Amino acid sequence: MPPRPRITPVRPHSTRTRPKKPIATGVYISAPLPRRVPQPRGALLHCGRFFATSAGNHMKVGVLQFFSWPGRRGELSEVYDRAIERVQIMDQNGYDAVWIAEHHFSTYSVCPSIHMMGTHFAAQTRNLRIGTGVSLAAFYNPLRLAEEVALLDVLSGGRVNWGAGRGFDPKEFSAFGVDREESYPRFRENVEIVLAAWRSEKLNYAGEYHTYEDVMVLPKPLQDPHPPVWMAASSPPAVEWAGSMGRMIMMDPHSSMEAIAEKQAMYLDAREAAGHGRELQDTPVARLLAIAPTAEAAREVAENGARWTTGSYAKGGPVGGKDPVQRYVDEVIMWGTPEAVADMILENAEAGHLNYLLCAPLSQQSFTLFNEEVLPRIM
Repeated sequence: MPPRPRITPVRPHSTRTRPKKPIATGVYISAPLPRRVPQPRGALLHCGRFFATSAGNHMKVGVLQFFSWPGRRGELSEVYDRAIERVQIMDQNGYDAVWIAEHHFSTYSVCPSIHMMGTHFAAQTRNLRIGTGVSLAAFYNPLRLAEEVALLDVLSGGRVNWGAGRGFDPKEFSAFGVDREESYPRFRENVEIVLAAWRSEKLNYAGEYHTYEDVMVLPKPLQDPHPPVWMAASSPPAVEWAGSMGRMIMMDPHSSMEAIAEKQAMYLDAREAAGHGRELQDTPVARLLAIAPTAEAAREVAENGARWTTGSYAKGGPVGGKDPVQRYVDEVIMWGTPEAVADMILENAEAGHLNYLLCAPLSQQSFTLFNEEVLPRIM
């Protein structure tokens, strides 16, 4: 059957509320498993909630966790406290994973060490998988990166999802002394080295930027042969490379769903051409969410979020002559009442463009309403 065309959903008005659920306060320590465990395969993971669509598919739900500190208002520790509170709620409500965003030198998201933060999150949870969203691999010594992610996998009891990306922010490249022009090949080589280090008793590698001989990289990940791997892919070359390598991909929160559908088709073409089949595996699609009891209030959250995002980090230049803030509100952010946002999610899932929703709430209320009112509608 030809794929269903995506219908732009209306945003109905609703003032219904539900009683709030109590916030989890317990701290859980995840005991390491006694042996390496196989990484999750196929449609189901050993943890996480799955939401069936009318098309018969299953959708996973996770959260892309930013650590935004607008205007440096309040204490930064409060930003981290709210994030910990959120992951405890997620752990009790069956989300698949928290994906931790790595950024540097900006209040857009203050989390320069996502592997350290991931270890802290793992200690607060029992079931939630810990995703890197993403490790900016071009900025790392690849052996140190392999060690840190493997140690996180061991300490979390084999719950790591490893997402890797090249990075975008020019000031990060400048401060770390990485030439943006060579960052693509450097990123790809670093990913190759990390995977080789996990698979090999002793690493031997000769590349353009690194050469290693008989290096014993420890620890090895608990998951066997290693954690599931995703590549952050936004540009066409990155999408095609990930497909040609048979790697799973993650979609950024700054593209429209129409653009994401085009990238998914490009990815599947590259997978098929390289002999990896045409199956769209778990593909986390990050979506900025602005949810409120009324459409008017949700639009205000979306506009404020769009101004913050385009002003502080994102690719905020005009696209097709459209003001960047207006583009985010019209094409990128999922905003509206809980009913409206649930409709948008289900329509995209039924059209085949969404099998893993990676939420990026633009306000605490957006997360609360998503957790309490959207999830029951998409189950």
